[in-house]
Amino acid sequence: MPRTGQAAYRDIWNRSERTKVVKVANMNWLDMEAAVEKDQRCILPIGSTEQHAQLSLCVDMILAEKMALDVAEPLNIPVFPVMPYGLAPYFAAYPGTVSLRVETLMAVIRDIVASLYQSGFRKILIVNGHGGNNPVGALAQELMAEYGDISIKFHNWWNAPATWAMAQEIDSTGSHANWMENFPWTRLAHAPAPEGEKPVIDMALMKVSPPETVREILGDGSFGGPWQRQDEEMTAIWETGINETREALEGPWPELKGAA
Repeated sequence: MPRTGQAAYRDIWNRSERTKVVKVANMNWLDMEAAVEKDQRCILPIGSTEQHAQLSLCVDMILAEKMALDVAEPLNIPVFPVMPYGLAPYFAAYPGTVSLRVETLMAVIRDIVASLYQSGFRKILIVNGHGGNNPVGALAQELMAEYGDISIKFHNWWNAPATWAMAQEIDSTGSHANWMENFPWTRLAHAPAPEGEKPVIDMALMKVSPPETVREILGDGSFGGPWQRQDEEMTAIWETGINETREALEGPWPELKGAA
């Protein structure tokens, strides 16, 4: 008797030749089931939608997702869709900025982790592209204590030691919306970077100011320094970031009770 429905589909799927896929948008549930049976690691990129001077409003999510995909591709580790919104209340006076409440972001990440756990993942690398999301690192510790059989790494790709050292070697002014976030994939064709550099703003004053005052202090939104540097320098930083983030993905990971 011919097999029908799910069983028939599984037969077809098992016989098919599949190339490596890491982006969850390019996977179906059978792909995911097979992936987690082979490896309990996955990547969750998180970012933000907020002002970045002349650069895309989505710089942080673009960088987090691309970094995750570049890191995962040779290892064939699933990369889940990037979380596009984070904590950015200080930029609320800039149109286009979306800021979640702290409790909202924590609740969303908590629910995402619960779903990943339900799918069978036990080793989760969170690739973060936005400094304001650092409270998620504390949540990761809390979730590991709650579950007991899960490991979560919270990784700020841009200021991990080797990547940050590379950036500092190139230019110590690397910061928000200046050259350090100006990659070919975060630029907008209709909004080229200004020439030269901007005086570095008073960070201490900005941190204690409400959004309207922050906008007065920042003007275009950059924290100061050059708006753009040579692409060769940016490539060096990016490749260092890939290597360092991949090291985090490859381990070491702890031995977990009940893990395959």
